[in-house]
This record gives sequence, structure tokens and C-alpha cells, in this order.
Amino acid sequence: MTEADAKPFQWPVRVYYEDTDAQGVVYYANYFRFLERARTEWLRSLGVDMVALMHDERRIFVVAEVQARFLAPARLSDQLIVTARLKKLTRVSFDIEQNIYRDSVDGEILIASNVKAAYLDADTMRPKRIPLSLFGEQTT
Repeated sequence: MTEADAKPFQWPVRVYYEDTDAQGVVYYANYFRFLERARTEWLRSLGVDMVALMHDERRIFVVAEVQARFLAPARLSDQLIVTARLKKLTRVSFDIEQNIYRDSVDGEILIASNVKAAYLDADTMRPKRIPLSLFGEQTT
């Protein structure tokens, strides 16, 4: 089974008043915050310590591109599930499929997105080769 076939990482998010606009609908920019939290927790679940990576190895991840389709709104007090799954890994970047669902991954899909993240030297901000051990598979 490939990583693309694996069950995606799931992170629960509750919609709070602070996440919504005057109509009680999640403000569009906040969906990106939900996606970021799920990506961070997904990397943590893979054993990536981003603080140590930055301080000890002087490496960071940066978002290089996001494609998002807003399919349905989330509202105040909704329980959401935000997913993250590695779709593609290259020498210096990786693509993550991320979706946001209402209630469960079998529930209504609200956001469908793809995120490209780059692996950079923290001092020069230049791309660096992703270590083979980071995702436990070969880079292309």
C-alpha cells in the first residue's frame, strides 16, 4: 500500500465564535488556520520536531502554494475533521492533500485543498534536500 492509499491523518476542530464572521459562518481565511494546525499535528505524528529542526538543524518548512475549493460553509459550533495525507514527495518539496469535513471523514466535505510545502535552510531560505528519514520513504 502506498502513502496515497493510506488513511489520512485526522485532526478534530470545533468552530468557535472567534472563527466566524457576522453571519456565523467561518471566515474564509480561518480555514487556512485549521489546515495549518492539522499539517503541524500530522508532522508531529510522524516524529518531526519542528522546533528542534529549526534550532538544531536550521531547517524549516514553508508553504509554497495552496489550492483550495470552498464547497460548503462551516458554522458556529460545528465539529470539523481536518485531514492531511502525503500525495507527492520530491527532493525539496512535498504535496499534501488536505480536506475539511463536517463531523467525520464520511461527512460533508467543506474544503478540498492541496498544499505544496518546501524544505528550506533557515538561514539562507534556499531549498534543501529532504532527508530520507523525514517521511520514511524515498524522495524522487
